[in-house]
Amino acid sequence: MTSPSSIDVAMAFVARINDHDVAGLVALMTPGHKFTDSVGHVVAGRDKMKKGWTYYFQMFPDYAIEVTKAFAHANVVALFGQARGTLVVNGKLAKENLWEIPAAWKAVLENSLIADWQVYADNEAVRKIMSANSPLKSG
Repeated sequence: MTSPSSIDVAMAFVARINDHDVAGLVALMTPGHKFTDSVGHVVAGRDKMKKGWTYYFQMFPDYAIEVTKAFAHANVVALFGQARGTLVVNGKLAKENLWEIPAAWKAVLENSLIADWQVYADNEAVRKIMSANSPLKSG
């Protein structure tokens, strides 16, 4: 039996993201998994990422990634496409809270698991929606 390709593993990770399958995401992570968001914040460890993905999917219950191009060199995969989601506010998904942005992701694999997942995107649209809906926003 052959090992899955690096791109296959990265796309399986994307599929788990799109399914909001936190247990499936964790199963594809190395124990020391490192996640780096688009502004450079790093979260390390599967347990922390389990909590992080659970929270993120609660904030954006329709979050999805669309990959249009994927390239691999050895154990490094680069993915390019779009990310989209809607910020849930008071239990509702309002169209004015929907965002869609171009994005890229880098996956570094170890033993057919994701050791490092990094997001590259300009999240200004997301930050504006979150700020407009902040309970601390002065009226």
